[in-house]
Amino acid sequence: MNSSLNAARRTAELAALRDPAAEPVDVLVIGGGVTGAGVALDAAARGLSVVLAEKHDLGFGTSRWSSKLVHGGLRYLASGSVGIAHESAVERGILIEHTAPHLVRALPQVVPLLPGTGRAESALVRVGFLAGDALRVAARTSSATLPRSRRLSRAEVLRYAPTVAAAGLRGGLVFWDGQLTDDARLVTALARTAAGLGAKVLTRCSATDATGRGATLRDELSGESFTVAARMVINAAGVWAGSLAPGITLRPSRGTHLVLRQESFGGLSAGLTVPIPGETNRFVFALPAPDGRVYVGLTDEDAPGPIPDVPQATDDEIDFLLRTINTALRAPLTRDDLLGTFAGLRPLLDTGAGRTADVSRKHAVLTAPDGLVTVVGGKLTTYRRMAEDALDAALAASGRTAAPCRTRSLPLVGAADRETLARVDAPLRLVQRYGVEAPAVLAEADGDPELLRPVAPGTDTTAAELLFAVRHEGALDTGDLLDRRSRLGLSPATRAAALPAAEQALTR
Repeated sequence: MNSSLNAARRTAELAALRDPAAEPVDVLVIGGGVTGAGVALDAAARGLSVVLAEKHDLGFGTSRWSSKLVHGGLRYLASGSVGIAHESAVERGILIEHTAPHLVRALPQVVPLLPGTGRAESALVRVGFLAGDALRVAARTSSATLPRSRRLSRAEVLRYAPTVAAAGLRGGLVFWDGQLTDDARLVTALARTAAGLGAKVLTRCSATDATGRGATLRDELSGESFTVAARMVINAAGVWAGSLAPGITLRPSRGTHLVLRQESFGGLSAGLTVPIPGETNRFVFALPAPDGRVYVGLTDEDAPGPIPDVPQATDDEIDFLLRTINTALRAPLTRDDLLGTFAGLRPLLDTGAGRTADVSRKHAVLTAPDGLVTVVGGKLTTYRRMAEDALDAALAASGRTAAPCRTRSLPLVGAADRETLARVDAPLRLVQRYGVEAPAVLAEADGDPELLRPVAPGTDTTAAELLFAVRHEGALDTGDLLDRRSRLGLSPATRAAALPAAEQALTR
């Protein structure tokens, strides 16, 4: 089946679901973030009929607000969570070597050894990095994919991070981890791969009155509501999961990032890792990003109260991140250097622990008496395992069987081995976003060179990419185009300049 998502397909699939003669669907997935999309793909790949219902858009919630890192579990190992650390390393290897090598690349993470970094602290970091190497080996990820950690000379540190304070710099340490080109694009790729296997992926479609046997869906565009019967229902609504399963108590934690220009970092080519003063095993990262940006993050703050659709950074968090990253830089950054900020809420299960930073990142799969399965917690890196566990729980609760899970080796839309990706006839920037589909994106221009030019200053995104998003990636409005299929919205000024191009893409 075609993997393209668009308005016409959505209309046809909604009509099929509303048909009174429609058979119950095998699996109804509620939530279109990385976990929900992962569940939909796992179920469709096992031969089950699937409906994914998302109130807003693919990747609308927490999934698009990450650091874009595919972590190998080093932090969890340091805190004694060996199982979570190993699981993270395994899932990182699956993504970077098998299922999404076009979206995930190896990123060096550099810790500069500055005068404020004592010998004991640097030795502890080195031991941690060696443990990370052991995790990589245990996960069977090749050292050709993720090189071994090592010490760096002073000159090497400055090549990676030119704006690091040179006075007293005595070299550094480097560890290799995974980095996503874009977290929201991973969600879109998962959903499209599921659609290619027959899943109905319905955005702007909210769910209420969910049980283990179905839910009421509401088309947010037309206002029409209807009931969908399902043999299994999986609640993957992230921080909103408790609204569907009232017995579940979450403790959202806000993670905030700053968006800055690459010019502010002199051409940063590695993740700059800066210890938080007075903390053990907590760091602030400066991470190179597309469109000449650098993301600086992140925080870990309690976020009680009503859950906003789009969380906002607080003044205290912005000041904290600037203050911490400045401890490693020659010239301090200020608020004047900011292009924007973004923040997301981690859907942590409330365990009664002290700080949210101390709450376990292990995911939980909970089955209600009526069979409704809810999956919460976890990390973006481990979405695939979370999805597998959730679907296995739903199968067990319903007494049904299905084919074995295939997602450990199932390539996502656009994926190919690195040798094949290197031969794709398209700019590298597009290959890193679309993989082998990059030539199809170029073809959207249909010979018009204007459609291959950037849609606004401060970005390389073209009108052809916006057209591809409308015709094949399920974008229904300008927010979908500017804030999720592209990340132009991370800079408010760039978003405003690109808005006319997004409006034109929706009407072509």
